[in-house]
Amino acid sequence: MTESDILKALSNVQEPDLGKDLVTLNMVKDIVINDNKVSFTIILTTPACPMKDMMRTASENAIKLLVNKNAEVDIKFTANTSTNRKDTQQILTGVKNIIAVVSGKGGVGKSTVAANLALALAEGGAKVGLMDADIYGPSVPIMFGVRGERPLMREVNGKGVIVPLEKYGIKLMSIGLLVDEKNAIVWRGPMASSAIRQFVTEVDWGELDYLVIDMPPGTGDIHLTLVQTVPVTGAVIVTTPQNVALADAKKAIAMFGQAQVNVPVIGLVENMAYFTPAELPNNKYYLFGKEGGKKLAEEYELNFLGQIPLVQSIREGGDYGKPAMVGDEDISKQAFRNFAALAVRNIAMRNANIPKTKILEVV
Repeated sequence: MTESDILKALSNVQEPDLGKDLVTLNMVKDIVINDNKVSFTIILTTPACPMKDMMRTASENAIKLLVNKNAEVDIKFTANTSTNRKDTQQILTGVKNIIAVVSGKGGVGKSTVAANLALALAEGGAKVGLMDADIYGPSVPIMFGVRGERPLMREVNGKGVIVPLEKYGIKLMSIGLLVDEKNAIVWRGPMASSAIRQFVTEVDWGELDYLVIDMPPGTGDIHLTLVQTVPVTGAVIVTTPQNVALADAKKAIAMFGQAQVNVPVIGLVENMAYFTPAELPNNKYYLFGKEGGKKLAEEYELNFLGQIPLVQSIREGGDYGKPAMVGDEDISKQAFRNFAALAVRNIAMRNANIPKTKILEVV
């Protein structure tokens, strides 16, 4: 066997999302051959790649079929998370992808979705941060069991910066960690927008593959401030199946599709899609209507990222500071894993195929 033989065989293995072979994409490195043994490394577009096992099997089969049927193939994986930033990268310099989780209205479980998306990405091996940008209704301190904790400050290049808290393997920042939760935050729009700027300019996020941002519901000042401050990779839209939620979700989709904003929508996820009681795990009760989110995604030609069930464990986990992704195995945990897998695949495809994201310029 020669290195040329191996590369020729692997040129028949497609990267499932990017639609090109591993060799053309320069995803193969460190080929070592010793008699019948061959080892090499495949460089993934994200540590959380859900197609890893498929690529392993296809690569092994290609070498045994086209090079040596007795080959002993050892494949390692590493990741160089794809990014598509088009800015000077003076802000969030170590962050490769900035994902905004948005909804048209409150009460659809956006914060739950954002928290579990961040945790699912981290479970796959990615470096992840979660920024709670819902200034008026911060949920992260309760959902992660860090109520009453305060982040530390440290000096970087003569400037004081906030060090995010870390819990369950991800970095956390929320206005709820800086103010007493018993006090109402009565701020006009410019003050809230200023707080968001501070969260991205004065917090030491470090090196991250993904910064997930839990946005406030609706469409307003904070959303515009974010896209004016950092190049958002894309938005995940959260809705529930009923018509009143779908109507507001359309507004969120429209906001990101406006020419002056032009942030790609990574996809839409339907939360509280059906109710499944713990004692009847195979039963589905469509309390809020059936597949409204899926139909909306089809109507707007968006990627449908899946359905999250309405189950008691999700509510309990959020209330007790232990989100579903760090709880016991159940249907909710698998649903969030499947959702995150589709999201991360679409982010990789977005980075490969869509023009780079710029900071919104105000004219």
